[in-house]
Amino acid sequence: MKIKKNDQVKMLVGEDRGKTGKVLRSFPNQGKIIVEGLNLVKKHKKSQKEGEKGQRVDIPRAVRASNAMLICSKCGKETKVSYKISSNSGKRRICKKCGGEI
Repeated sequence: MKIKKNDQVKMLVGEDRGKTGKVLRSFPNQGKIIVEGLNLVKKHKKSQKEGEKGQRVDIPRAVRASNAMLICSKCGKETKVSYKISSNSGKRRICKKCGGEI
């Protein structure tokens, strides 16, 4: 999967289309990511102590990684990712627009 934790992404579909956020967690075997502040779902929580009120909490839910596009840290544009393999540094992610390392 080309999107990893702490990457900046832009949502391509859904009610959060066009918004950007930071990836909090990625699930490579499922092909999903959790983005900070996007794809929020309300969860009702019971009170934990007596006399305390219950509350509704917004939690981010996982979204398919194909529905988000990576934003290059160098040029700041949405980009596709390519890989460059070299013997000394290994496999690196490269921005297809500016050619810089992500």
